[in-house]
Amino acid sequence: MDPLFWVFLAILIAERLLNGTDNIGQALIEKLLMLPGIIIGITFHEAGHAFASYKLGDPTPKAQGRLSLNPAAHIDPLGFIFLFVAGFGWGRPVQINPVYYKNKRRDEFIVSIAGVTVNLVIALIFSFIVKGLAGIYDYNTGKTALYYLAMMCTYVVFINLVLMVFNLIPCPPLDGWGILTQIFDLRKYSWWYPVFSRGSLILMALIIFNVTDIVLSPIVTKLYQLFLL
Repeated sequence: MDPLFWVFLAILIAERLLNGTDNIGQALIEKLLMLPGIIIGITFHEAGHAFASYKLGDPTPKAQGRLSLNPAAHIDPLGFIFLFVAGFGWGRPVQINPVYYKNKRRDEFIVSIAGVTVNLVIALIFSFIVKGLAGIYDYNTGKTALYYLAMMCTYVVFINLVLMVFNLIPCPPLDGWGILTQIFDLRKYSWWYPVFSRGSLILMALIIFNVTDIVLSPIVTKLYQLFLL
């Protein structure tokens, strides 16, 4: 991987840590409550890609052990650490072989959109769970086990919405790039491969200069409010 990628990562994580909260105990509790959402979000997102490709005739995900809901099959340790510490991260990308697809553009589109679709469904399911818990929890009783369970489920909703919206950014290696590529058949253009090959650096630059936050935060906030109304 390009050394500049690691430079960008170092700069980003340093910036996030230096601007962290002064209440370390509260921050740690919040991180622990986020863990199930992170694990569920990444695992189901990557499994969604794997199952979609397999169902479309590609044996590669099965051969590589990706047809599983075991987090160990999908979580990249470094990506998990960055998501936990810095607020962004990644799973192990699912390898596919489009040669097995009957309709290459259509099937690659389905595989590309499968991960974010799964994140959307999970966010919707857990939003109903949060609403159900809110109906039986009395907030005047303090921070009971039921309170922490509700908070944990709330984070599952939020993190899956973040993963969904973030992955729809039309920048390689994110799903949004693959979706646009298939819709508009972008591979026929000469600029496609140069952009694709430098996608990770472009994405890191967008993150470091807060372009992603500026664009995505309002969208995630609106969806989060809509889901938990």
